Amino acid sequence: MITPESFHPEVPRTEFMDVFGAKIRYADIGKGRVIVLLHGFLESLEVWYGNGFAQELAKHYRVISIDLPGHGKSECVGYVHRMERMAKVVKRVMDELGLRRYTLVGHSMGGYVALAFAEKYAENVTGLCLFHSTAYADSEAKRIDRERAIRLVKKAPLKYTNALVTNLFALANVRYMQEEIRWLRKIASKTKLQGVVACLEGMKIRKDRANVLRYAVFPVMIIAGTRDNILPYESLVQLSQVNLSVKLGTLEKTGHLGFLESKEISLRKLRAFAGKTFRVKQK
Repeated sequence: MITPESFHPEVPRTEFMDVFGAKIRYADIGKGRVIVLLHGFLESLEVWYGNGFAQELAKHYRVISIDLPGHGKSECVGYVHRMERMAKVVKRVMDELGLRRYTLVGHSMGGYVALAFAEKYAENVTGLCLFHSTAYADSEAKRIDRERAIRLVKKAPLKYTNALVTNLFALANVRYMQEEIRWLRKIASKTKLQGVVACLEGMKIRKDRANVLRYAVFPVMIIAGTRDNILPYESLVQLSQVNLSVKLGTLEKTGHLGFLESKEISLRKLRAFAGKTFRVKQK
């Protein structure tokens, strides 16, 4: 649990880059081997900085965080943000920065983007961490939920984003994390409507990428919360078993936001994993 005294949201120094005719925002802190942080749906790169998570990683690594298209201050790159298209945006940013090898950490939707990236650009990936994210495609029921969400967000965007943000936290943590909830709601409320719809459409049609984990030539870790309301813990345990080399990092009493709800444990697991990814020689 984060106490109010330890939570001091801050905005990192950011830059913009033109990618496919759209302005894409990113932050670049620290030195050394590179970790790329990809935020989730209705988030922005600020989520990694609000409680010092990215800053702690930057004590040991160079940390690149990116506003995915239509989120934060990045512009949209189409009316449907396919995971493959967003992966290409990430690749262009990294190429422009002159970076060739890095570990990808994707939270929720950011994990879907990281999987699409790893499938197409495996030679650039030293490691892949799915942070409350899955390689499975949406079920038919989930696709129907996406359609319902698209209709709702067009009609009442704040009602939709406020409800979704609260659901990201484990129920037991909601009472103690009201400041964090208000902060995330503010970030979510600034997400462009076109970006919200484009990503819902893109997530709805994304393909199953369990084979990316099954045949990965780089280390993989899945970080999962035992009280995740979005992705049931059991489903991520099952996913971790597609390849015996996939490491499962369990966060007890945590929902969908380990970097906020269980910061220190998440950092410890991620630092240990990153250390291994940069020591492993790729095939």
